[in-house]
Amino acid sequence: MKIEVKNLSKKYAHNFALNNVSFSLDEPKIYGLLGRNGAGKTTFMDILSGQILASEGEILINGKNPFDNQQLTESICLIKEGHNFKKDLKVKNVLKIYSYFYPNWDQKRAETLIKAYNLNPNSKIKTLSKGMESALGITVGLASKAPITIFDEPYIGLDAPSRKKFYEIMLEEYQEEKRTIIFSTHLIDEVSLLFEEVLILREGSLVLQEESDVLRENTIAVSGQEDEVEEFLKGKEVIQKKQFAGTVTAYLYGTKEEAKMHGLHVEGVPIQELMIYLTEGKKGA
Repeated sequence: MKIEVKNLSKKYAHNFALNNVSFSLDEPKIYGLLGRNGAGKTTFMDILSGQILASEGEILINGKNPFDNQQLTESICLIKEGHNFKKDLKVKNVLKIYSYFYPNWDQKRAETLIKAYNLNPNSKIKTLSKGMESALGITVGLASKAPITIFDEPYIGLDAPSRKKFYEIMLEEYQEEKRTIIFSTHLIDEVSLLFEEVLILREGSLVLQEESDVLRENTIAVSGQEDEVEEFLKGKEVIQKKQFAGTVTAYLYGTKEEAKMHGLHVEGVPIQELMIYLTEGKKGA
């Protein structure tokens, strides 16, 4: 399903959560939606899932607005970090309700995940720990088989082995049947290798959209004597530059081979570090 974001803005009182954002997601991929708290990620996901309206602009899914459109919302599953389910429902009731809503619901997958995370089908949501409630959210998101599946910090309270299990199952599901998975997280180092494309928001604006392989290949950190680094940086797109004790470290778009030819020390920039540099103050966009 093609997602088109056109001049999207969302304003609360005098503040913009999103400010004139435009981009498109043209094919099923695992997308990393990254940014600091308050960058506009959750607002974007709420508009995409048809839960709230934009102030200006629009999101179109296959040319249609998702707001108040049941045919489209049956194709979208949004799992947030909490409060996904009514507290008085039992686990088995939650699964039953969602199985009615999502046409492609995979009951076998749901039952497998419930067992894998040791969830009691007869337990009420209000009795679950934070981690167990997150496990139920993960179960619903994966079992929904929704063509657009959105995970917004879905694993609060889960320990590292449980998160690893989620990543493995999500990748297995995706490889079996491609769908658009949008993943927002602050644990970027854990999941960055799963991302096929990365989008970074800063203060309501899009500062980067790029394929992950391109970022890994062409985003570098170079360091050396100030005059040597400054000479190398001429005409290049610099993300950020730091100076310390006569040496300079710069983060930029370029190639490792070229930097090495100039005698500079060069390293790759992890996606988490790139997100930090691009969202630090007003530099680098």
